[in-house]
Amino acid sequence: MNNEESTEVLSLIDMAKIASENAYSPYSNIKVGAAVQCKNGKIFTGCNVENGSYGGTICAERVAISKAVSENEREFTVIAIYVQSNKLFPPCGICRQFMAEFSKDMTIFYGNEKEIKISNIDTLLPDSFVL
Repeated sequence: MNNEESTEVLSLIDMAKIASENAYSPYSNIKVGAAVQCKNGKIFTGCNVENGSYGGTICAERVAISKAVSENEREFTVIAIYVQSNKLFPPCGICRQFMAEFSKDMTIFYGNEKEIKISNIDTLLPDSFVL
């Protein structure tokens, strides 16, 4: 990754970190933010929104992508996910499948204050479900 790409990634991580401040997480107490970049350069952010039924919880990744889709964006190049935790969490299984629906080529950065990891759908969800 060159300096320009590193700067873009850090900017997306910062946007995800800012988005995490809006998280509604009274059950896990873990705030997560995401920033997804569309092929045309537009960026959409989201945060996790928990629900007492647990199944109604929406992860930050799906919020950000859903916001983009609601604005007629369907092509994504990068998603950055920030977790306010000492533990590093990759995207959950539902989010992996959700991301695979829109882009097999999207680069995935996930991190916290200590580290950032890079991945992609093929690594995180090999042989994803396709209709």
